[in-house]
Amino acid sequence: MKISLIIPCYNEQEVLHKLYDRVTPVLEKTGDDYEVILIDDGSRDNSLSIMEEFHERNSKWKYLSFSRNFGHQTAVSAGIFYCSGDCAVIIDADLQDPPELIPDLICKWKEGFKVVYAVRKKRKEGIVKRFCYSAFYRLLAKSASISIPLDSGDFCLMDRVVLNRIKSMPESNRFIRGMRAWVGFKQIGIEYERDARAAGKPQYTFSKLLRLAFDGIFSFSTMPLRMTAVFGFIISFFSFIFAAYSLVQRIFADFFMQYNFKLVPGFATTIVSIFFLGGVQLICLGVIGEYIGRVYDEVKRRPLWVISKASGIDTEE
Repeated sequence: MKISLIIPCYNEQEVLHKLYDRVTPVLEKTGDDYEVILIDDGSRDNSLSIMEEFHERNSKWKYLSFSRNFGHQTAVSAGIFYCSGDCAVIIDADLQDPPELIPDLICKWKEGFKVVYAVRKKRKEGIVKRFCYSAFYRLLAKSASISIPLDSGDFCLMDRVVLNRIKSMPESNRFIRGMRAWVGFKQIGIEYERDARAAGKPQYTFSKLLRLAFDGIFSFSTMPLRMTAVFGFIISFFSFIFAAYSLVQRIFADFFMQYNFKLVPGFATTIVSIFFLGGVQLICLGVIGEYIGRVYDEVKRRPLWVISKASGIDTEE
């Protein structure tokens, strides 16, 4: 058997040597053939030169470098496209996901599971970030048209049959953990505690995390579109009730006056209603725009990445 390890990297010079020292013994102990594919996602530091050093030291450590930053999910997709193993393990370079768990993933794979994903039962991060992650995974699980496991990230093992199916998916806005769930086959999760970064600063900014969340929700759910219709029905219902109440109040003005319900010109109410309805309309247009924008990205059919340099990997197409 041959194991491919896919590691996307963006400005990870401070952690790469620690990564090499922890990953290599783990893979050697498995007894299987292996390759490590480092994807330089347009790093602006010395990450690429360190990757070159690793390849010279150990030919099983390979790399490819993008011409610019194309994004984490695209980097993972490139690793999936070029890996040659019977299975592939995806892991981030920051060592928050422990390489020591890889043999456990491989054991489950050899038992017959086509996808073995790691489930984060505990995070060593701030309470706000933990809350946001938890809320996102639960929102995604409720809204997605497929079953996506809770608290499972990109750290996983996928069999070659799953890798080939994902390679055949041409979409531009990629969400790997959703794609592997969509493919199906026999899958299982393994719980683990996620560590803090081994070194360096987090490269996933809030805007990038938000974009990833949007990719997950809009790529695997039409619920946002349904919600716009629900908003419309709710607002129309209350508008009808208010219109009926206003008509009845005018017809039976004397009756309402007994209970001090006076007919008062509603300037403030009118302004609030206009702003409320305007906000709802803009939200609905924004949701529709997200879907239209993704259709626009797909029809252009541009390549997902551009490779500027590679070593140990045949990138000829």
